[in-house]
This record gives sequence, structure tokens and C-alpha cells, in this order.
Amino acid sequence: MAGGSKEGDAMTNALRTGILLWLSGASAWGGSWKPRRAAEYLDAREKDWFAWPAAESAGGTCVSCHTGMTYLLARPALRKLLGEAQPTPYETGLLAGLKERTEKNQRMFGSARFAKEPLASQGDGVQSILTALLLARSESSPTMSPVTEQAFSRMWAAQKREGHTKGAWAWFDFNDDPYETQDSAYYGATLAALAVGAAPTSYREQPDVKARVVDLAGYLQSGEDTQPLHNRLMLLWVSAATPDAWPRSRCGKLVDEALGKQQADGGWTMESLGPWKDHPEAAISSGSNNYATAVVALALEQAGWKASHPSLSKALRWLRVHQDPAGYWESISMNKRYDAGSMPDLFMRDGATAFAALALANADLRNRD
Repeated sequence: MAGGSKEGDAMTNALRTGILLWLSGASAWGGSWKPRRAAEYLDAREKDWFAWPAAESAGGTCVSCHTGMTYLLARPALRKLLGEAQPTPYETGLLAGLKERTEKNQRMFGSARFAKEPLASQGDGVQSILTALLLARSESSPTMSPVTEQAFSRMWAAQKREGHTKGAWAWFDFNDDPYETQDSAYYGATLAALAVGAAPTSYREQPDVKARVVDLAGYLQSGEDTQPLHNRLMLLWVSAATPDAWPRSRCGKLVDEALGKQQADGGWTMESLGPWKDHPEAAISSGSNNYATAVVALALEQAGWKASHPSLSKALRWLRVHQDPAGYWESISMNKRYDAGSMPDLFMRDGATAFAALALANADLRNRD
């Protein structure tokens, strides 16, 4: 503008730079990433998942921790960042399956293998928590829909009421890190706490719900010292979503532990999120890891940290520059080697991509807003 002040010109230039950064996919916090490519990768993986015979389930495709759950957590944020008007067919399909199984009281893990104990109870615990969490997060109404309320009733019915695991749920134990070991029941309990946090206030304030959350909080507190850092990082999410289950005042020590393990390059190693089980058939992973870094960055964000915080900024920058040109963030199985490119070979890549994309999308959305 002719005759404008230097201050005005500086503001105009800064605004123009910000717009160009946003349009190009670059970030004001340094580095760039491609959210569209990440969305395309995740959608393609869900397309393959829907076609995979092993994922068939009553009412539609089953929802897994590594591929389905992480997709439903990340894809809405990517959709918002990309300005997409409607959910993807895979979001709609996964949620429709959860609803149908809830309404018909069907098991998601319904094969003969899961008909006997302990797998039957473990499958019921996993299904009940994932269903309540993902249906609650998909709703925006101040009142809970009947099918979601039914899902929560099923979740509470599966909660343990006595013994040293009172307040927890049965969970799959196949000795597979990071989601299906004996320790993973703790991870599942944190997801249950997140489900409560996603529910309407009117539901959370019900006396019977509060009583169940008290039991859940007791389990989380009693088991904290025995858990891998990976599972305990979920408590940072819980502290923001459901402080009755994990108060913010208990997070300081956990944050200090996580930051003390950050690498000089800004990332985290998989080893630092352990201790893990021994898996002699697994490929060796060393150095900063996409999945580990995404998990920590996302946990810090969910706890309320701003992207400008030096430690979180370094982590987000690390993730931006480690996105593959094809859109994903690479990560390999912690348990064994699979045939290259097979469905299970890419499970950890799915989790890493979803969590990395969610952490970066959250940062960009907050910066944009």
C-alpha cells in the first residue's frame, strides 16, 4: 500500500507469509508436512483393511487398536485441517459396525478362537471400551444417543468390581507390544477414561457413573509404578479429558520423565517408552522412532502444552521432516518380522502415521485458530 507505515508493511508481510505457509503445507513452527498425503495413506490402508478377510466381523469390519482405532482418532482432525465437508466412507463404515454390534449385542471378535476363556472376556473388554470411546467421540450433541448410552452400559458391565484389578477391564494378552500384553489392560483402562471424558457432562455427572470412575481412578493410581512409559503417557490425555480419573497435579513427574528421555534430535526411541517384553524374532530398532515420538508429542499436546514449547516444538519438527513422501511415518513391528508389505507388516506404520498426523494436525489447527 502506497504511503503505508513500516509497521503496517511488516504486518502485511507477516500475514502474507503466514498465508503462503498455510497454503503450502508448511508450518510456522519450522519444517513442513503433507496432511493430504497422510490422509490418503490412512484412507488407502482402511480400504485394504475393509477388504482383508481376517478383519471381517459381525455387523461390518472390526476395529483394531493399531489401524481402526487410530484411524478414527486421527481422521476427523485431518478432515478439519483439509476442509473436507463429510466423513470418509471408512469412518462411516467403522462407526456403523460399532453401532450395529451394540444394538444387536454381537461380539466383534466372534470367531471360534474367541469363544472360549480367557479370550472371550478379553475380547468383550476390548470391544466395550473401543466402542464407547469411538462412538462418544463421534457425537457432538449435549445429550448422549441411545446406542452410545448402550455402549457405555456394556463397558461398565465389563468393568471388574473386586480384587487387585478392581476398576479395570480384561484385555487381550498375546505377548504383543505395545497393545496386547499383560500390561496392556492398563492402556485399555486409560482409553475407558478417555471415553468418559468424551461423554456429555450430564452423563458424567450421574452418581453411578461417578462411582465407576472412582474405581477406575483407584486402578490407575495403584498400577502406575508397574507400567511402561508408553501406557503411563496416556495419563496425560486422561488428566485433561477426565481429571476425576487422573488429576493434573499428578502429571509433573511423568512429564519430567518423558522429557528426560528426549533425544538431542527432538525424537524418542522405542526403548525409552518401555520396558517392553523380550521379542527375539523382532527386527532391531535404534535411534529416534516415528511411533514413539508421535505418542509423546500427542500426549504433551493433550495435556495442554502449546506447540511453541521448546521440547514439543522440537518433537513436532522432527515428525515433520520424517514423513515419507508417500504420506506415512515408518515404524516396524516390535514383535516379529512379517512378509514385506503384508497387512500385519504395516500395523505399526498405521499407528505411527495416525498419531503423528494427529499431533501435527492439532498443532496446525490451534495455530490457525
